[in-house]
Amino acid sequence: MVTSKNISISLLLLLATGLSIWSILVSTAVPTTHELTNPKEADSFMQDVVATVLNSDGAPTMKLITPKMIHYPENNTTRIFTPRVTLFRKSPKPWYVDADYATASHGIDEILFWSNVNIHHPADEENPNTTLQTDTLKVFPAAQVATTDKPVTFIQPDTIVHGIGMLANLDAGTIKLLSQANGEYAPTS
Repeated sequence: MVTSKNISISLLLLLATGLSIWSILVSTAVPTTHELTNPKEADSFMQDVVATVLNSDGAPTMKLITPKMIHYPENNTTRIFTPRVTLFRKSPKPWYVDADYATASHGIDEILFWSNVNIHHPADEENPNTTLQTDTLKVFPAAQVATTDKPVTFIQPDTIVHGIGMLANLDAGTIKLLSQANGEYAPTS
């Protein structure tokens, strides 16, 4: 004979079995994508990028144009192809950096440009038209500093200077060649 007591016990057993099955399924569920991510494997990419970084006042500090960039979780690193970067500063004229490749590390704290690196500053009230050419260039956008330990060609009107290594304060517009600097006067007229 079936009593209400037996029905209650049966329902409690069914409920306990259901909760046990649910608990097993949840504990063996597929890990989240974060757990599956290998920090050395790309986790995202963008194409035809035009990005502008603003400071806390809303003024632009940097602009990046690239046909393709790929992000890797390790060190929050982004590989950038044929980057064209504009670094805004206190002067009315910004610095322009372009290269075949770049890697931004720790977000955009540090950007390493390589292969056919050109950095250019158009003439303004305080500085003449300036172009630098090198194989690699490390830029720290927040500090407005650029550096390399590779050969550098420094070009201003009527002047070409070759050297090894460079330290540039982009905000102040000062450029220091670190060694083996030798120049030539090359009048354009």
